[in-house]
Parts: sequence; structure tokens; C-alpha cells
Amino acid sequence: METCLLPDLPQWQRLGGAHTAEEIAQQPRLWAALADLLAGAQDSIDAFLGTALEQPDQKVIFTGAGSSGFIAEMVADQINAQWPAEVRAVHTTSLLTHPELYLQRDRPTLLVSFGRSGSSPESVAAVELVRAQVDDARFLDITCNAEGALAQRGQGRSDTLSLLMPPASCDRAFAMTSSLSCMLLAALGVFEKASWASRIDRLRSLADSGTRALQAWDAPVAALAQADITRVIYLGSGPLEATAREAALKVLELTAGRVLALANTPLGFRHGPKSTLNGTTLVVVLRSAQALSRRYEQDLLDELRRDGIAARILSVGPAGADRAEGDFVLDIPDLPDAWLSPLWLLVAQCFALQRSAALGLTPDNPFPDGTVNRVVQGVTIHDHG
Repeated sequence: METCLLPDLPQWQRLGGAHTAEEIAQQPRLWAALADLLAGAQDSIDAFLGTALEQPDQKVIFTGAGSSGFIAEMVADQINAQWPAEVRAVHTTSLLTHPELYLQRDRPTLLVSFGRSGSSPESVAAVELVRAQVDDARFLDITCNAEGALAQRGQGRSDTLSLLMPPASCDRAFAMTSSLSCMLLAALGVFEKASWASRIDRLRSLADSGTRALQAWDAPVAALAQADITRVIYLGSGPLEATAREAALKVLELTAGRVLALANTPLGFRHGPKSTLNGTTLVVVLRSAQALSRRYEQDLLDELRRDGIAARILSVGPAGADRAEGDFVLDIPDLPDAWLSPLWLLVAQCFALQRSAALGLTPDNPFPDGTVNRVVQGVTIHDHG
């Protein structure tokens, strides 16, 4: 059974995946809405950031848990390379357990928090921790939920700016899809050194590219998900390493762990992880926009295809890269990998949705027994005193 994403929401409703399907399909429209949102907010954003990014002693920590933490990883290096300030990604799940490794009381720190719901216990605790342990701390909360704890707690505070995503980005389904891509692009839009006009143009261009990608890839991904795939390996380098990790997480989440999914870099894959290949493994290489990275990626693709161990070897990326039959390619604007990552995630999101349905699961809620929840539960926050 092939079930294409775009035209068949009623059938997805019957399969228990209508929210996920709709939230994947709406992303290009939301990216265009985000462009309008940032265009209207640029003065308040500029006023809040001031000259902080130009100061070498300024620390900027991008943070979140799970998929939100992968957003932090996807954007941090892209931003760090452009400014004198030190910019890094630290998952809230590490910040809370080892704050002494990341926080200095006398060093100005901007904590940028990503949160779909804005109410996960780690997200709230991370803000409170930084506020308690750093004398000069400020907070930028990028969230999809105006009623969440992050947005509510930041109201009226001079040290906090809350940036709310388009309302439809607050996914109703279990997996983060449109929420993730909107928050990722919002962070790039806020912190990129290019002019505001250029940043807004990038978002509009990506929206156009995303629409074309979904139209071109929907049916082929649906067909791919019908194959007997029990393992999926996503590989990416630079910012796309975190993109690969997010792509793998989507498979694990939506198949309730029945399909094993791993992530690595094309160069790192040879150092042991290659042993996971078998006759039911799908390998997906996320192609970089950078020529040097593409040469390393092509070397591995050629090697894996010669080995003939995995069931399928394919790549996702710019049309200018070398391609083989079955690869997913797209004519794209000239942008860095971090900006392009939402496009490549469309394949991963659609595959995870389709594979979930093929296994007879309900993608909107693959854990009906409550063992894993949309908003994390059961976390005890311990005193750092």
C-alpha cells in the first residue's frame, strides 16, 4: 500500500497519521509565514541583541532537548563562524547535569532555548539554572506555544525576548516536524550576519524549494517505505551531522523503535558503525552544498555500492552533486548547509511517516501505551546548590 502525503489526508486520518502528514506538508507555507514574522520583528530583535555578538567575551548557548537539541547543533557552528562571540550548542540534558562545564558566573551569557511546547521540565529548569548561576544572563526563547512555560515565564522581563513561531507550527502529532524546521530557520534568521533583506529572501526561497521538493519526492518516498527495511543509517557532515541525527530520531520515534536508526558522518562511518550494514539496511547520505564535503561523501557512496551489503544506498541533496538512480536531488539556492537542512529533512520525515504506516502503527501516536510522550514526563529536577 502506497499512501502519498499531499493529496490524501482523509486516508491518513483513517491510518492515524493525519496530523503528522499535514504538519509535514505545511512546512513551506510556514517558512513563508516565518519570513513575514521576522520581517515584522527585526527591530525588537536587533534592540535585544544589541552589539552582544560582536563581543569576544559574550557566550551564546543554543539549547533544547531531543529534536530541539538537534536544532541547536544544526545552527551553532554556522553562527559561531560569523561572530566574535563564542557560540555553542549544549543540550539541556547535559547543561542540567554538568553546569560547571558550560557556565561561568562572570561571563555574559545568552541562552537561546528551543521548545515546541515550551513546557518540558528540562527547558524550564535550564533557564532557571542560568539565571541563578550567571550574573549577566539573558534569554531568547524560540517556541511554538504561546501558552507554554517558556513564553509565559518570559513575559514582562527585560532580560528575555520570546519569539513565537507561526501558530500552526505547534505540532499536534507526536513527532516534531514543522515546529523543528520553523525554530531552526528562525534561529538562522535571527543570528545570521547578512542583511535582514537577505535573510528574509532566503526564507522565501526555501519555501519555494520546499514546495517543489514535496511535490517531487512524495510518491518515491512512499514507495521506498514499502520495502523490507529494518535498519536506516543517515550520514551527514558539518551541520548535516546533527540533521542526520534528527532524521534517525524520526524513524525511531514513528516506528516505535521497530526500525533501528543510527546516524554518523560519512568519514566516521568506516570507524566501526559500518558493521551495522545488512541486507535490510537503507543508507541515506545527506549531501553537502560544499564541494570538499561532497568529494568525501562520494567516496563513501561509491564504496558502499561496490560492497553490495546494504539493501539500498541513496543520497539526498543539491542537484549539482553526483547522482545515482533513486537519489533525491533538488535545484536549490546558493545557501550554507545549515540553511538547507530543512529541505533534506523532508525526505526523512516523509519516510518515517510512511514506514510507520507500513508497519501498521499510528504515526500521530506511535506509543499509545504512554511509554514515550509528546512532552517528556517523569523528570525530577535536582538542586544544583
